[in-house]
Amino acid sequence: MQFLNTFSKSQLSWLLLLIFIVFFEACALFFQHVMKLDPCVMCIYERVAMMGIGFAALLGMIAPQNAVIRWTGLAGWGYSAYQGLALANEHVGYQFNPSPFATCDLFVTFPEWAPLNQWVPWMFEATGDCSKVVWSFLGQSMPQWLVIIFAANLVVLALIVIAQFFGKKKERF
Repeated sequence: MQFLNTFSKSQLSWLLLLIFIVFFEACALFFQHVMKLDPCVMCIYERVAMMGIGFAALLGMIAPQNAVIRWTGLAGWGYSAYQGLALANEHVGYQFNPSPFATCDLFVTFPEWAPLNQWVPWMFEATGDCSKVVWSFLGQSMPQWLVIIFAANLVVLALIVIAQFFGKKKERF
């Protein structure tokens, strides 16, 4: 735990988190623009949750030694990973428990102050069907992999949060 405590206070730890997120976002864009797999509404929302983790990583990289900034980064990471997990679970439900009464929206809805699908349509416009399985790897669909990825983020985050309480012990004389 001491190692995780020290490591979480380094810019390298936050940079590694950011690199993982950039990798996953690049994969999403590869699937969309190279493999021509149209993202659905849930895919876009999951993409935004992944970006939330990326922003938390950027925040943590600013000054990981500063407890307020580090804890804010950890909180942002946790919130985004939790929301991503909830979205991915819902998406899995649309794919494997289809119901005419439980469907995703036809169009993404972002706040008026941040219409990402209008600002950056090549990244945030949804044209796919949430209930279609268009890709799988090792028997898992894309949202099933996202459940694994977001859950793994929460497990790693939990370990790092616990490690925050295992700092160096001060010597007494």
